[in-house]
Parts: sequence; C-alpha cells; structure tokens
Amino acid sequence: MTPGLVVLVAASGFVAGAMNAVAGGGTLVAFPALLATGMTARMANIVSTIGLVPGYAGGSYAYREELAGQGSRVRALAATSLVGGVAGAVILLVTPASSFRAIVPYLILASCALLCVQPRLTKRVADRQRKVAGARAASDITWQVQVGVFIAAVYGSYFGAGLGVLLLGILGILLAEGMQRLNALKGLLSLLINAVSVIVFVINGEVAWWYTAILAVAAWAGGATGVGVARRLSPRVLRAAVITLGAVVAAALIVKG
Repeated sequence: MTPGLVVLVAASGFVAGAMNAVAGGGTLVAFPALLATGMTARMANIVSTIGLVPGYAGGSYAYREELAGQGSRVRALAATSLVGGVAGAVILLVTPASSFRAIVPYLILASCALLCVQPRLTKRVADRQRKVAGARAASDITWQVQVGVFIAAVYGSYFGAGLGVLLLGILGILLAEGMQRLNALKGLLSLLINAVSVIVFVINGEVAWWYTAILAVAAWAGGATGVGVARRLSPRVLRAAVITLGAVVAAALIVKG
C-alpha cells in the first residue's frame, strides 16, 4: 500500500460518497480506484460496497428533514430491501471470480447507461410529481413498489453502481412525492441494502480491510458534505466525467480480457 494509492482511494471515496448522497453512480468512481491497487474485480466490488456504506449514512443524516414523516414507507420497504440485499450478496459470493470478472465490464456499461438516462428519468419523475401533487397517501407502498425495490436491492448488492439512479426512478414513477423527499428515501433504502450485504461479506471473511477503512472514512465525509457540495457542481459535467470514466474502465477490462 503506497501513499499514492492511499490518496487515490481516499479521494475516490470522498467523491463517491458525495455522488451517492445526491444522485448515485459513486461506485463508478470508487471501483476503478480499487482496481488500480491490484485487487481482483470481485474484491474491489466487495470493498466498494462496504466502504461506501458510511457515505450513505452521512447522506441520510444530511437528508433527515426530508425523511421526516416517511417512517411508514421505510418500515414497509425495509424487509424487501434487506432480503434483496442478502440475495444479491449471496449471488455475488457464489459467482466464480473469473465469471464475475467477465461480467463486470458489461455491468459498468449498464451503470453508465443508467446515468445517461438519469436526466430524462428525473424529468419524468418531476413531471409526474407535479401532476399528482396533493395526492400523497399514507399507504402508497403497493406490490409494484415492493417488486421494484426488491429487484433494485438484488442488483445493488451484487454490483452497486447505478443503484441510486435505479431506485430513484422506481420510487419516482410509483410514488406521489416531491423530489427531495424521494431522494432522501432512496438514500436510506440504499443504506439498508448495502448494510445487510456488508454483514454477508464480513461473515464470509473476504475483505481487504485497510482499503475498506480508508474508503469508509472518506465516503462518510463525502456523504455528510456531499449534499451541499454536489449541489454547487454542474450535474451535466459531473455526470459526463463519471460516464466517461466508466466507459474507459469497461473498455480496458474488455481489452485486457
């Protein structure tokens, strides 16, 4: 572990934590940095999942005002998030490392695609929220919402990149709520999904703890301050940079074979 790699992982953790707190896609920043340390793709994915959990926690704390009054939704979706998170983590662990390595470039490209459609998805969600303003119901967690969150949880626990975008789209299309409150709910569910997958990974014992600790501290700082910092950045420039990084990493992994 060289000082340069420590700085690289810490910087990626801060940026990833900030991104996940606001929109999602942070794994596309942390994952390549972890690959640069020489660890395998599966180990990098596990370290990224564990290390970014504090970032989700910091983001949820920053969004605590927007979470107020959403306790019934959290309770209704918590079990679904936890079961999906466990399922995705177990699937990852039983997937041979070589197979996961072969799948990763295409998972990264799928995550890039999610980020590409994020502006249109967000606009569609915002338009819908305006149309259904005032139609909020206390019991609006339907089976469709449960299924959507479960699918997102399995995907997010298996490979976290794009989880926030996917969850925001599902919640935004199926729930009548404002964008900031939806974003807060998305962040808390992401925290639950990743937290339960951490338990599975820790029990399995396959974790590079030094890099995990560095990433975790940096991600918490990024998540806690990211809501304010990321709002001052150009979303278009930030998104383009992350998509470009993801595409380059995916291409490099495909060429490397």
